[in-house]
Order: sequence, then structure tokens, then C-alpha cells
Amino acid sequence: MYELKGVTKRYTRGKETVDALAGIDLTIADGDRLVIQGPTGGGKSTLLQMLGGLDRPTDGSIDLDGTDLAKLSESRLTKVRSENIGFVFQSFNLIPTLSAQENVETALVPLGVKGRERRERAAEALKSVGLGERLGHLPGEMSGGQQQRVAIARALVKQPKVLLADEPTGNLDESMRDEIMDVLETMWKELGLTFIMVTHDSAIAKKAPRLATIRKGKITVKENAGS
Repeated sequence: MYELKGVTKRYTRGKETVDALAGIDLTIADGDRLVIQGPTGGGKSTLLQMLGGLDRPTDGSIDLDGTDLAKLSESRLTKVRSENIGFVFQSFNLIPTLSAQENVETALVPLGVKGRERRERAAEALKSVGLGERLGHLPGEMSGGQQQRVAIARALVKQPKVLLADEPTGNLDESMRDEIMDVLETMWKELGLTFIMVTHDSAIAKKAPRLATIRKGKITVKENAGS
């Protein structure tokens, strides 16, 4: 479970001070699926970075299962990210010279998973997202949707508790968007993940059980009826 209290992120631009997040209070239960929307520059990605331990708040606490991410040392924070949090980004972030299987394996290296087990787990993760026949393909030999499936497999192969996705369908056409969302929702249900996603896509937002809207660093959360 996440418990955010008074989370503020303040930037200084010249003589101007900007609050990207302005005292966010938010609870996200285990197994929740939350979509975050809002205008560009409103604080969506900043909040996701805080939840993933990729950045620290200026003020406030970010409690994940009893641990305040804001107060951890860099080494402890890296360990939490490696073990408990999977990330999926709009740009895929695959290594072009590595095969699909090797890209997925990279998530297991920091955990000390050795050769054979690492390869087997990576292959199984790719099979779970429908890429069992693409293990040896390079990113450049795959479509955008297939590359995003590799990125999802990489995020999930370490069996995280939390999956964070920042515009994961932003580079895809409508049909491929729907395919990727089907994969993400299936993984969320089957693995019991806490799934938090930033998107500009209203069609996706309408289907989420909970929708958070951020404007000028302030957040409102509502339950989506019939989702």
C-alpha cells in the first residue's frame, strides 16, 4: 500500500519557484488500478517518479508498505526499485543490440539471478505477453507494439508488487493501444499487481476503476462507475 502525505515537489526556475506537486495526499491500496490524467506540466509524471523512487519530494512522505521512500539512502532506494517496482515507459527503452530475451534478462541482473534461471524466467515472461516465438529478435526487427510487450515483460519478470506505466501507449496507433492495454490489464489481474498509469488518453482513463486528475500540482480522485 502507498500512503502519500503532504507530498510537495518544488523547482526553482531563475527567480520563480514552481510547485510541480503541491501537498499531495493519496492512498493507493494493494491491487489497486489507478490512472492519472491532467494537462501537460500539471505534475502527472512527477508524481509517478515519486511513487517509483526515481525522485524525492521537497516535503512530505511516500510510504510504501511501511517504508518512507523519501528517507531511504540511495542504495536502499535502488534495492526497493529493483525488487518491488516495475516500470514501463512510452519510449520502450530497449537496448537495440540485445535480443528480446536479453533485454528482459537485464531486469534480473541486479537481483543476482544467474544464467540458466535468468534465461528461463525471461523466456517465460515473453511467452506470457505473447512473444514466445520472438525471443531472439532484436528491437529493430519488431513492431512498436511488440517492443512495448518486451518492455512489459522486462518490467514483470522480476515479479514486482507495483507496476508503474508512463504513457505506455503514447507511441502506438489505436488498435495497438488496445492490444497493449489488454496485456497490461491481464497482467494486473493475474499477478495481483498494484498498477498505476499516466495517460493522456481519455478512452483508457474512462475504463479505470479509479481516476486521479492532477492540475497545477493538486490532485482529485474519483471512482469510475461501471469500470
